[in-house]
Amino acid sequence: MTSIYLDYNASTPIDPAVTAAMRPYLDEAFGNPSSGHWASMPAKAALEKARGQVAALLDCAPDEIVFTSGGSEANNLAIKGTFFALRHKGEHIVTTTVEHPAILAPCRFLEQLGAAVTYVPVDSTGRVDPDDVRRAITSRTILISVMHANNEVGTIQPIEEIGAVARELGVRFHTDAAQSVGKIASKVDTLGVDLLTIAGHKLYAPKGVGALYVRDGVTLEPLIHGAGHEHGRRAGTESALLAVGLGTACGLASDLEPMARVRVLRDRFWDALQESFGDRIVLNGHPQHRLPNTLNVSFVGMIGAEVLSHLDGVAASTGSACHAGRVELSPVLTAMGVPEEIGMGAVRFSLGRATTSTEIDAVVGQLRAVTVRSAIR
Repeated sequence: MTSIYLDYNASTPIDPAVTAAMRPYLDEAFGNPSSGHWASMPAKAALEKARGQVAALLDCAPDEIVFTSGGSEANNLAIKGTFFALRHKGEHIVTTTVEHPAILAPCRFLEQLGAAVTYVPVDSTGRVDPDDVRRAITSRTILISVMHANNEVGTIQPIEEIGAVARELGVRFHTDAAQSVGKIASKVDTLGVDLLTIAGHKLYAPKGVGALYVRDGVTLEPLIHGAGHEHGRRAGTESALLAVGLGTACGLASDLEPMARVRVLRDRFWDALQESFGDRIVLNGHPQHRLPNTLNVSFVGMIGAEVLSHLDGVAASTGSACHAGRVELSPVLTAMGVPEEIGMGAVRFSLGRATTSTEIDAVVGQLRAVTVRSAIR
């Protein structure tokens, strides 16, 4: 069996260059970066070099980068940290109906503590209207949080336009860029954001490390209290090992040329599926404003999980789940208004830097065989 990995939006393999950069820190530079002696100096230097590499990717200052344990912690720090720091000014948060659970769950938690959250709807492509965000803002709004790109369907949100609204009205703006960093340009000033989330394992770094960009002058209440690590914004002894991994990955991600090749493969994949299935296949997500590696499609009249179960050695994800014989659509597809008969057949294929045309052709061949067998039954 040949293994074909098309689930890069779920997690990426660690890039060999990242592994090589991290290896010395398994045995050397073991000192605490916050100590002041000879054993700490190499770890401190590695930590700050990595911070600079992350900052360079986002085009911000190194001291605006806070290392975290991953994207979920960064999102929680952005949302809860803002709420607890600014609740004297207001309690209202604006977000969307298609956010990752690492955004929606903290918002629901804060609602129990008195927060008022407006969940702005999206259109049939999964895209939010900046005017709807504007209309949701009140005098009590302290934060807007809109993801840069959706993890399921790949739709890219109009972050620059929303950023302009946020600046005009003086509201803090956060974007979860876990899926977009390394795939499309993510310069913080261009986007107009005050806070931005990175997840290491989405851009060929290890799991267990991420970062939150915090614009200079933005105050946050820490999630983790303790000593003054990360300029007092995240207590806990930093891992030079993991920081080096993230920093190296961010250095590689500054070159978006590989994504141009991935986009070509993604489009080739879609063209082949259209040729093979015609009106029996539907694209989920925006046809243009979409991540270059993401292809979410529905096999009409079929169940996505069953399609995947018949693919030999192919790793991908489905947009529906079967519970007690009933198909449940993902909250994202539901928010987009995708009909159940279409959404139940959703499958997300997400490509990466190692994906080949041979692999794409092989998957298309398998899909043809699976759907033919299903049709015969």
